[in-house]
Amino acid sequence: MDRESLLRIFQAVARGDLTPDQAVNQARIQPFMHVGCGVTLDTHRELRTGQGETVFGQGKDAEQITAAMAGLSASGRPVLATRIDPGQAAALLQAFPQGIYWPMPRLFALNTDLPVAEPWKQHGEVLVVCAGAADLPVALEAFGTSAFFKQDTGLISDVGVAGLHRLQPHMDALFRARLLIVAAGMEGALPSVLAGLTGKPIIAVPTSVGYGASFEGLAALLAMLNCCAPGVAVVNIDNGYGAACLAAKILGETARRG
Repeated sequence: MDRESLLRIFQAVARGDLTPDQAVNQARIQPFMHVGCGVTLDTHRELRTGQGETVFGQGKDAEQITAAMAGLSASGRPVLATRIDPGQAAALLQAFPQGIYWPMPRLFALNTDLPVAEPWKQHGEVLVVCAGAADLPVALEAFGTSAFFKQDTGLISDVGVAGLHRLQPHMDALFRARLLIVAAGMEGALPSVLAGLTGKPIIAVPTSVGYGASFEGLAALLAMLNCCAPGVAVVNIDNGYGAACLAAKILGETARRG
């Protein structure tokens, strides 16, 4: 249930179309929904937190993912699924041919668009920056999720510390952005560089890109946590989705208070 659904119940009580007891009964069954296959949906999450439940695809079979997407999208609200592999995507597109699948970031959306055809806009209030092209799947997960949350989002790719001069053409966009999401693997140095250069709030995303001693992103994670430039928050390895959620909450709260 979102704010509009709850408001409709209150309005129905005000009109006399529902008794208070009937309204309580409707609200009582709304906080969660059993859809079978071992899946229970949190239908009040958007009302509580401002962001509805997202379907995490990893580890779920096609039946579970399809049931979850059907339950969440029944009201017509936009729904996002992450970590969707090609086999899962085929099942979802068969059930929901109107859906959109974006293979590189493994995102699937219903009742909304994803910026699949235009991921290369290089400016925005939220600017996703990634160190190398190998970090793009994580960066695009952040980019696509941010766009799903209706944030003005841009993407700058392949500007890592092996060639920092590649940042120079983008400095104006970096200074105009309100917040940066920075994805990097290997030694994970790019968030530190941008925190020292721009003074923008930075959400750092370590990626699992790198050779053996990167320990599948652990080296980048520890480097980002030890950043000497202040103003950097760090999410989990490869968690572009979580970075975009945090960015949307920060900017939404700023707008509300402003």
